[in-house]
Amino acid sequence: MKECNINSDCMRVDSLFSPGNTLVWEYLKELDLAWEAIPLIASYVQKLAAELDASEYEKRPDNVWIHKTAVVAPSAFIGTNVIIGAGTEIRHCAFIRNDAIVGDGAVIGNSTELKNVILFDGVQVPHYNYIGDSILGFQSHCGAGVITSNVKSDCSLVSVCCCGEFIETGLKKFGAVLGDMVEIGCNAVLNPGTVIGQKATVYPLSMVRGFVPANSIYKKQGEIVEKR
Repeated sequence: MKECNINSDCMRVDSLFSPGNTLVWEYLKELDLAWEAIPLIASYVQKLAAELDASEYEKRPDNVWIHKTAVVAPSAFIGTNVIIGAGTEIRHCAFIRNDAIVGDGAVIGNSTELKNVILFDGVQVPHYNYIGDSILGFQSHCGAGVITSNVKSDCSLVSVCCCGEFIETGLKKFGAVLGDMVEIGCNAVLNPGTVIGQKATVYPLSMVRGFVPANSIYKKQGEIVEKR
């Protein structure tokens, strides 16, 4: 596979995501690198909440807004500063802690935990997932048990590895950014600073670190092939 150029635009917002497909697009499109949005998610929720139509969204305490067509299981926990989109399903024992923008038609499943995230429309995290300090693009899907590890073991700042070089993010907490229509296999771990291009696939049980190009298959460390 041809190596990615570290100076390319492969990790820009407009490379990872098609326009729209999230309430927050007007803010995201003003950024350069996608992870720049992660420390801004709380403020995005507050700005968007001020613009939501009260006839379409149910307002709950602690700045929680849930679209009236969303289905929320009685056992689900929804904390503070959260927006849930139209037609989204929040299943049994889902745990949405804080600062989350969940798009239309998404699925948040049994025992899945969200914290400081943007989930575009159609995202599925349906079974035992942890998604923290991360952005998941349109119709991306995480298999059962997929984890975004958002803090390094030594608590140092997260960098993104691409082509053997490192891009400093300045962030202590940064899990993963998934482009549109990414598929992550069951029980994969996405290490801090993982960025995955559009329509890429990650094999089950993988340990992923750094940048995975669009339209590729991540089989294991050091083995990434182009889709045909």
